Amino acid sequence: MRHNQLERELQLMLLLTENRGFTVQQLCDRLSLSRRNIYYYLDFFRQAGFVVEKRGTVYSLDKTSPFFTKLFKTLHFTEDEAITLRRLLDRTGDQSLQVRHLRRKLDSLYDFDILDSVELREQAGRNVSVLYDAIKQKNKAVLHNYSSPHSNTVSSRVVEPFMFLADNNEVRCYEITSGMNKTFKVARMESVEMLLDPWEHEAAHKPMFTDIFMFSSERQMPVELRLDRLAYSVLTEEYPRSARHIVPDGDRHWLLRLMVSSYVGIGRFVLGLFDSVEVLGDDGFRRFIADRVRSMAERVK
Repeated sequence: MRHNQLERELQLMLLLTENRGFTVQQLCDRLSLSRRNIYYYLDFFRQAGFVVEKRGTVYSLDKTSPFFTKLFKTLHFTEDEAITLRRLLDRTGDQSLQVRHLRRKLDSLYDFDILDSVELREQAGRNVSVLYDAIKQKNKAVLHNYSSPHSNTVSSRVVEPFMFLADNNEVRCYEITSGMNKTFKVARMESVEMLLDPWEHEAAHKPMFTDIFMFSSERQMPVELRLDRLAYSVLTEEYPRSARHIVPDGDRHWLLRLMVSSYVGIGRFVLGLFDSVEVLGDDGFRRFIADRVRSMAERVK
């Protein structure tokens, strides 16, 4: 039954968001599922807009995935609130089941070795300052002893930093050894050293874009819609930032033109108000909606 499938999907999602990773076999053992089903669910998460990370043989879900970002903003504590709550729980000395459960829950969501250390938070500030200078001067930098929880490694990375993300808590860099663009958390760097060597790979730098539906990607795609009053009202109420991309089209309709990082977010909006939205472009989005409509029709036969 579908509710049983949903339960397994949620259990897998919870496992993949813990402060560790799991191999496919470990996930099979935990959930009593076949390897084929695990790969199916991982692919389903990717199609739904989650960032599925693989480090060697270990899988996890990136907590910066758009769904988690929106959920955390609504339900989660800020880092300062989490630290305060953890300290209060520690001071109680209460070993009751409820207190132990709360401690475990907080420990699974936040890395208090970083958050609760004044010295480390001050170091993060110094890291941002050095990275800012490196970006401004277009110089390479060394991220000394970068701690990666997914691969359980600590290593120094030579990078070309070029873009801050998430209120300066993360930095987008081109990593020299791998030849890939990666996002690094500033707090996981022991220190940062700016080199005198200028960037050599600026043409390969790929920034990350986040659209109004909280989906992120290295590329953006144009979408144009014609909205009636209902669709206009729902969109501007749920996504206030959309207002800057909307212009009137007569007395009863509006045109929405914007760039998106994924068709998934805006696709959900269109499919949810299908009778109130006319898809004008682009061709890629038209095909995406047509494929989703065909898939939905197949499921209800």
